[in-house]
Amino acid sequence: MIDVVSVKHLRGYKLRVGFSDGSAGVHDFSSTAARDGEMVRPLKDPAFFARVFIELGALTWPNGFDLDPIALHERMAKAGELTQVAAE
Repeated sequence: MIDVVSVKHLRGYKLRVGFSDGSAGVHDFSSTAARDGEMVRPLKDPAFFARVFIELGALTWPNGFDLDPIALHERMAKAGELTQVAAE
């Protein structure tokens, strides 16, 4: 099971996302925000997009929209966006 354990808004639609397996990376969510639909539409506003938080291991926004952490991890891994974070 993979969960999101950290998130930091960088700029625009880019987030630095950390996962429970110790991997982390930066992902551009522009394509997610560009989708159409009632739940996604508020993400088009950069100020709203920046209000992302973690709920039950998933990236979540105030309107209840969330992203499956396993699918996000797979997408970021395929794109070469993940690196292992050294244990502190």
